[in-house]
Amino acid sequence: MRAIVVRLVQLVVVLLFVSFFSFGLISLVPGDPVVAIVGFASPQQLDQVRHQIGFDQPFLVQYWHWLTGFLHGNLGNVYSGPTGRGSVATQIHQALPVSLELMAYAMVLTVVLAIPLGVLAAYRSGSVTDKVITAGAFGSISMPDFALALILSYWVGVKLGWLPTSGYVHPSQSLVDNIKSLTLPAISLAVGQIAGYMRLLRSDMIATLQEDYILMAKSKGIPTRRILWRHALRPSSLTLLTVAGLNVGALIGGTIVVEVIFEIPGMGKLLAFAIQGRQFVELQSLVAVIAIGYVAVNVFVDLLYNVLDPRIRDARALA
Repeated sequence: MRAIVVRLVQLVVVLLFVSFFSFGLISLVPGDPVVAIVGFASPQQLDQVRHQIGFDQPFLVQYWHWLTGFLHGNLGNVYSGPTGRGSVATQIHQALPVSLELMAYAMVLTVVLAIPLGVLAAYRSGSVTDKVITAGAFGSISMPDFALALILSYWVGVKLGWLPTSGYVHPSQSLVDNIKSLTLPAISLAVGQIAGYMRLLRSDMIATLQEDYILMAKSKGIPTRRILWRHALRPSSLTLLTVAGLNVGALIGGTIVVEVIFEIPGMGKLLAFAIQGRQFVELQSLVAVIAIGYVAVNVFVDLLYNVLDPRIRDARALA
């Protein structure tokens, strides 16, 4: 119980630090956000709008007003820009499910392809199969998400016409069209993740397959498939799980660019428009929501350790 309380306190401190640090960086962005909101106006009108929004207050006062509003569910308002006027909470409510769906799609592709490839490469370590898989991983991991997105958009979408290159279809309208609209963006995000996860799992699996209990299982005549998927994969997945939680940040960063390229109305595109329109309050709220999501995912990963490896649970209980 004490460990859980300490963990929660640490999370609160991390979130406060991230929100304060990001608020400070956003305030240093050049340009006057009031000019972006009002446009052509007299200095008196600019000062009036600046006072109404609270941009004439000291930095700490502005941060405190934003923080208390955020904790009460008031994420601020959008005053202008490509997304139009309205509540930031409303826009996040519309964009967040789209980004979560895209990230989930990319993660499913990553897991479905990375785990079998990693297990196969470890089992065939040193063979031609292993070298081909490893070489393909090195090639794909060196390609940025946005470059792959542009290549896929041109060749698969424009040249071949197999999949749409822009737009998003809600699942309630058509599940098939929804999957098609997210396929190219999800592949763009998943390719680099697949390569990284596969290489990591391959290394851990090679070490695990040399353990004494694996040799004992082989001596008992247990089928190779069962040894690989039941006895070797589970302990080898701990490092993979850790990296998966940490890579959520990289996945979010890739989502921002990919959503803009493919015109996906998610959090990434909303964040890009907030930067473009100098919507500082909206930008700060978006950063806070993303930070909370990132921390929540890593907490969930930490809890999964207890399921995958009971030794961790026992060690924490003794502590």
